[in-house]
Amino acid sequence: MKIISYNVNGIRAALNKGLIDWLKTENPDVFCLQETKARPEQVDVSGFEKLGYKAYWESAEKKGYSGVAIFSKAEPKNIIIGCGMDQYDMEGRVIRADFDDFSVMNVYMPSGTSGDERQAFKMEWLKDFFEYAHQVAKEVGQLIIVGDYNIAHNEIDIHNPKGNKNNSGFLPEERAWVSKFLDSGFIDSYRFLNPEVEKYSWWTYRFSARSNNKGWRIDYQATTMNMEPRLKRADLLNDAVHSDHCPTLLEIE
Repeated sequence: MKIISYNVNGIRAALNKGLIDWLKTENPDVFCLQETKARPEQVDVSGFEKLGYKAYWESAEKKGYSGVAIFSKAEPKNIIIGCGMDQYDMEGRVIRADFDDFSVMNVYMPSGTSGDERQAFKMEWLKDFFEYAHQVAKEVGQLIIVGDYNIAHNEIDIHNPKGNKNNSGFLPEERAWVSKFLDSGFIDSYRFLNPEVEKYSWWTYRFSARSNNKGWRIDYQATTMNMEPRLKRADLLNDAVHSDHCPTLLEIE
């Protein structure tokens, strides 16, 4: 089973940059998108349908903002739209697909880079999401939480840790949350399978950051501990260039 997660920074823009041809080559079983920035009726999904995918969406109320989607070849037995908390659901941040023996929760976590108000919102989200993730894990048994977490966990996950220590996305309290989250029963699948690899998943569009590989690893596929025996391969697909992010890949047994 191959799962790919990708913050596309606008699905329509990514489609114009050859997303479907790339997807045909990668051929994941489950394809999760963040920052779709569109409602389903605004997107030509015929390319996905020709590849055998069914689409499930949660869009933000605000046009051209946020949004998550799951494209799956196997029809899920259950789809949960949102997380039941209005302040997050109106921003289109969570969608979940339940399959026979595991579930995939696709999440676009808030960024705090636009100012103190959004940073406070992000910290409130982290507190609420921690509880929600455990509630879902208890309910479904085996859970993968994919998406843009908007936090680089450790110094290995960011090109300039000292210079970014006071920036949203690498603040001590955010990094502590990731540690707490993982210690509470989740596995960072990429770091678990690639303990010493310095590889990133996001680069600013400024300063030729991507060509100089000055990036951050802020996109994850975290699994419940009971999935450890099923983890086979995890990677960051740096060659995909439809966005300022690159896709994360996880293969499970």
